[in-house]
Amino acid sequence: MTATSFNPIQMQQNAMTSTNQPLALKQGQVFHGTIKQLYPDQMAEIQVGNQKFIAKLEVPLKAGDAHFFQVTGTNPQTELKIVTGPMAQASTPSQQINQLLESMNLPKSAEMQQLLGHFMKAQLPISKEQMLQAEMWLKALPEGISKVDALQTIQKMIELKMPMINDVFQALMSGQKTSGMTAIMDNFAQLLAKDTTLSESLRQNLMQQVQAIAKPFEVETGSAVLARLLQSLTNSATTMNEKMQALSMLKESGILPQQATLQNWSKIEAKAFQPIQQAGQVIQTILATKPENARQLVEQLKSWTESQNLLTNEQKQQINQLVDRFNQLPVSKQTLDVFAKQMQDQLLKAFTQNTADRLFTQDAHTLSMKDHLLSLIKQEANSPSQNEALMRNLVKNSINSSQPFIQQVVTQAEALVQNSMDSKAMEHALKTVLKNLGISYEATLGNKSADLHMIAHQLKPQLHTLLQETNIPPQMKEAAEMLMTRMNGMQLSSGENGHQHQLIMQVPLEFFGKKMDATLQWNGRMKDNGKIDANYARVLFYLQMASMQETVIDMQVQNRVVTVTVFNENSEIQSLAEPLKAALKIGLAEKNYQLSGVFIKQFDKGQTEKVGPVVEQREEQSGVDIRV
Repeated sequence: MTATSFNPIQMQQNAMTSTNQPLALKQGQVFHGTIKQLYPDQMAEIQVGNQKFIAKLEVPLKAGDAHFFQVTGTNPQTELKIVTGPMAQASTPSQQINQLLESMNLPKSAEMQQLLGHFMKAQLPISKEQMLQAEMWLKALPEGISKVDALQTIQKMIELKMPMINDVFQALMSGQKTSGMTAIMDNFAQLLAKDTTLSESLRQNLMQQVQAIAKPFEVETGSAVLARLLQSLTNSATTMNEKMQALSMLKESGILPQQATLQNWSKIEAKAFQPIQQAGQVIQTILATKPENARQLVEQLKSWTESQNLLTNEQKQQINQLVDRFNQLPVSKQTLDVFAKQMQDQLLKAFTQNTADRLFTQDAHTLSMKDHLLSLIKQEANSPSQNEALMRNLVKNSINSSQPFIQQVVTQAEALVQNSMDSKAMEHALKTVLKNLGISYEATLGNKSADLHMIAHQLKPQLHTLLQETNIPPQMKEAAEMLMTRMNGMQLSSGENGHQHQLIMQVPLEFFGKKMDATLQWNGRMKDNGKIDANYARVLFYLQMASMQETVIDMQVQNRVVTVTVFNENSEIQSLAEPLKAALKIGLAEKNYQLSGVFIKQFDKGQTEKVGPVVEQREEQSGVDIRV
């Protein structure tokens, strides 16, 4: 990253680790400290960075001298031995490092010296075994990975007491990247499409998840196709040929039963549901109601209609008028059947009309237009994931259809989705991709209310299953492991440090044929009640886009005052951004935030080379005494 990188937030977090947490020493660790006070029985007060502790020394020393110490025992008290003699105050860090390398018989490689220099400035204790392992990683870094990033990763592993193993190191390194996720996904998808060795069920499950991630708006396209086909079936102006094509497509996609005809396709059976949620349950409840319970039915229907935010006020008024007319009639099984049919027609008309304006909207029960429409024409109830699968199947079959009318419906649906793009659509796309990736599925398994069927079909658990296969081709295994490593890296790079929390998400996005990598890094704090403090945060967006190329958005929130800085090489975006500032200000004000300003900047050309030294300089100024 040329302008802003993961390092600034991480360095802030690491600094808090050093100053706010007590120093926890382990046997074998080496550090640099100064003797501040001597006590009887060879006990001494040692200062390491900003912290002090009492330890027993192997030999008497002089107060004021600085040494490298090694921990030889921690129970019942900390015991230290001297690794090097007293350090002259005028000695340089390089001289101190060389003295330590000679004393501990460590290799004097450039990587080892860089490693020790980093940890001296970071004031962290590190063991000989950790030094040797870290040196191996630094020597074997792949092309495109900087040693500065690798050192930050090693520091994080030691601070958070992670196992010093290659899998963790590679996952953390991968999780810090801000690009490449789309390429990894594409490579995996191409190998999967050609594979002939996997079981057909596993291959199909993986293909479905890859497709769901690659096309986050496919379900909404399917919803638009469904609404248009249902409109054609209920519209008297539609030709018989078009009605038959619509009916055939709905049957082929598993939405209507094979025995459905133009006369009975909307027939629905009586089932009593309490309480009413889906539109189809309205019809089933009417059909199942006994005449003597008609008054209770009327109250239920009016209550459901009033709370349904997917209907317009005019539509609610029309439905209530229909209910009032029914309430004035003598109630019998025949009038209930007629009322159910009228209500079904009214709801089908309303929800098909509203689909265009509310593609990305859900009601209070998290139901969307497609859920209500499917409930009005299907006999059996489906889960949300089953409904999504039906929509994807409908889109697939419609695209493959040779019928001009169906092709026209698909074209109109795709145009509708494209024209409906707004903040809700973007939020929906991010949630869809993250859900189908299943990055945190392990944590979700502990949630008793979780949909285990949906979790099992996410990409990450499917990759686990794939990697257990014995006959998996080497190329496929490597591609799956790269994808798994990237997802594990996001989890490992995210975490908490006291009240401070950091979250990293990398999302491969594809909008209307254009692909992009989007990485979000959120850093904030938690309140005493365990909830996020919405008054303070920093959010970094790293975007790799086809037209705008590399873009970084740095949003900082201080006491609900928001400052946004956009980094991009294209000078023309200043004029493009100007009209959007007013909408941003209004949107933030609605959430009780105040916009301080939006600043458009180009990347600093020389910043890429200067990131390492700048960070080091900042660390060096934080204290005189250093840990190794």
